[in-house]
Amino acid sequence: MEKERLNFLMELLNTPSPSSMEMEIQKRWIKEMRPYADEIKTDHAGNAIAVLNPEAEFKILLAGHCDEIALVINRIDEQGYLHFDKMGGINPKAAVGMKVNILGYTKELTGVIGVNAQHHGGLKGDFGLDELFIDCGAKSKEEMEQFVQIGDLAVYKREPELLMDRYIAGRGLDNRTGQFIVGEVLRKLSKEDIQVGVYAASTVNEETNMGGAYFAAAGLEPTMAIACDVTFATDYPGVNKNKHGDVRLDGGPVLAKGAPINRKINKLLESTAKSLDMDVQYELTPRMTGTDADKMRLTGKGVPVSLVSLPLRYMHSPVETVSVKDIEEEISLMVEMIKNMTGNESLNPLEE
Repeated sequence: MEKERLNFLMELLNTPSPSSMEMEIQKRWIKEMRPYADEIKTDHAGNAIAVLNPEAEFKILLAGHCDEIALVINRIDEQGYLHFDKMGGINPKAAVGMKVNILGYTKELTGVIGVNAQHHGGLKGDFGLDELFIDCGAKSKEEMEQFVQIGDLAVYKREPELLMDRYIAGRGLDNRTGQFIVGEVLRKLSKEDIQVGVYAASTVNEETNMGGAYFAAAGLEPTMAIACDVTFATDYPGVNKNKHGDVRLDGGPVLAKGAPINRKINKLLESTAKSLDMDVQYELTPRMTGTDADKMRLTGKGVPVSLVSLPLRYMHSPVETVSVKDIEEEISLMVEMIKNMTGNESLNPLEE
C-alpha cells in the first residue's frame, strides 16, 4: 500500500468514532474524499456519502460503517470512579486492565479499567461490565463531574500498529477499514470513465442499530448495494474451523452466501475475481448478515445486496488484526467490477 494511503488509514484508526459520536471522523473522511467526488452528501443520521456520476440511472451504494464499539458512562460514584455499560459489543474480559480515552463533555481524560487484584480474590469465572470501573485519578464525584457526565463515551486508548509490515493491529478496525475501502474505491474510480453512479457511504451506528445504513439507502434508492465490513478470521489457535469455517488473513476478500445475498451480484464479483486471478473466500449468512446489508436490503421497494468482508482476527477486542494485502485486493475487486459495468445489468435472479 502506498505510504500516503496507509497514513490516511492510520489517521482514521486513530480518530475516536464511537457509535453515535462519529462527527470527527466523518469530517476527516469528507475532506479526503472531496477532491475526487462529484458531490458530497450528508444526512440527519450523520452519514457521509461521496458521489461519482450522479446523473446515472443505475446507482451502486457502497457502505462501510465508521463507528466503533465503545463504553458509555452510566454512573459516577462518590469516590470519583466511573462505571459503564457497553455501546456495541464490548467483551468484558478484553476490557480488563485497558487504558481508555474518555470523551468527556468538557475535556478528554485518560483512565484505566481497574480490577480487583488476584491477591484479593480477583475476578471469578464469567463476569460482567458491572464488576469493572474506570479510574481517572479523581478524588471525588464532584471533581469528576467537572469533566464527565452520564452518557459520555470512552474508547480503548490503543494506537494501530503494523505487524511484520503486513498486518495492522489495533482497536476499531471493525469497521474503519470498511470506511477506508469504500473511499478508496471511489478515489480510484474517479480516474475512470464509468457508466454507473457510485455512492461511497461512510455510515454510522452499525455497531448499535444500523440506522445509518437505513437512512443512506432509503434516501438514495440505489439499484444495488454492497456492504463492506469485516468477518471472523479463523486462522489462529483455539478456533473450531468445523464450526466457524476456514477464513484466513491473506486469503482474499470474503463473499457472503445466503438468503439475503443477491446471486447475480455475487456472480459479478466472482467473475471479476477470476479475471484478476484473485482468490476469494466465503462465509455463510443463511438468514441475516449482521451488517449494514440487512438494513439496506429492506428499504424502499427492496434493494439487491451483497456483502464483501475483510478477514479480521480478534473481533471486538483492542487488538483486532487485518491484512494490508486483503484490503488492497478488496479495493481492486470492486474497482474492476464497477468500471466494467454498463448500467444495463439485470439483478433479477429469474432473468438470464
